[in-house]
Amino acid sequence: MNYDRLAREKADELIKRGHARILAVESSCDETAMAVVEDGRRVASNAIASQIDMHALYGGVVPEIASRMHVEALDPLLDQALKQARTTMDQIDAVAVTYGPGLVGALLTGVAWAKAFAYGRGLPLIAVNHIEGHVSANYIAHPELEPPFVCLVASGGHSHIVKVEDYGVYTIMGGTTDDAAGEAFDKVARVLDIPYPGGPLLDKLAEEGDDRAYAFPKIHTPGAYDFSFSGLKTAVINQAHHLRQAGRQINAADWAASFRRAVVDALTEKAVKACLDSGLKQLALAGGVASNRLLRREIERAGREKGLAVYMPPPILCTDNAAMIGSAGFYRLMKGELADLSLNAVPSLAGW
Repeated sequence: MNYDRLAREKADELIKRGHARILAVESSCDETAMAVVEDGRRVASNAIASQIDMHALYGGVVPEIASRMHVEALDPLLDQALKQARTTMDQIDAVAVTYGPGLVGALLTGVAWAKAFAYGRGLPLIAVNHIEGHVSANYIAHPELEPPFVCLVASGGHSHIVKVEDYGVYTIMGGTTDDAAGEAFDKVARVLDIPYPGGPLLDKLAEEGDDRAYAFPKIHTPGAYDFSFSGLKTAVINQAHHLRQAGRQINAADWAASFRRAVVDALTEKAVKACLDSGLKQLALAGGVASNRLLRREIERAGREKGLAVYMPPPILCTDNAAMIGSAGFYRLMKGELADLSLNAVPSLAGW
């Protein structure tokens, strides 16, 4: 079987038709996910196998355990995704898979599985950048959204402001110079003895606190659209240690709320500025931190004040999922951008 020829012929047929039902695979970190997505916008199924309970035993993600759990979950997830979509393998047109960035072992499990599935059925294979997937979650949540727009991508490992010029065409306007927002949330959560996963639980605790109770430093960076959370994180952690050494009680809810406020103010201010400076009127959110309740409220408020249309996916599409990979994969497919069987995991993938 000449796989490359069969896959290219199938892709050309799909491009001519302008429609495709894509099976998408996501395994970049600690959640295994598989979805069936039609035409980049409609989610027929979105199955997710969470590993949170297992990694919580160790206080964070253990890469080797994550990889093994992906291997165990992929085949059952295929059955689940097809059943939810009320479809069969014969009705799948193409396969999209996350190939980076992420944990190398975790990525490899998904990539190997997707390559085997695509080869066995002679289907086009599409390689998807995980961060592009997060941006594309907005296409699912908001079918009316079209490029160009500005997107704030905030997650455990990434904080970017991206100008989405067109489908698959991006300009990075700014990014973090050190810790990402989600990483800072997780590290401060440990100081407050908040268990894994720290960020979402800190967000929940912060809802009960006074975000003006503690004064934390304002974030400053040379770049107009860049972020730096390492200094803020270190100041917050050091201040907590000093107070405890002095025998002073820390109000955990107020502490969480004040830290969250400092991070959210920086994200909101720079994202809105980038959107206004670009001359665009559409601002989107993406990534795990996009489910942060204060961030969602502040972006909506700032959008109203500045006359911006604001878009954000529901929380289920902010965390790692395969539906967003299927959406991004569709637009790559329509451009004829296929991967071959030499596709490998790229854990430090940066370029889009």
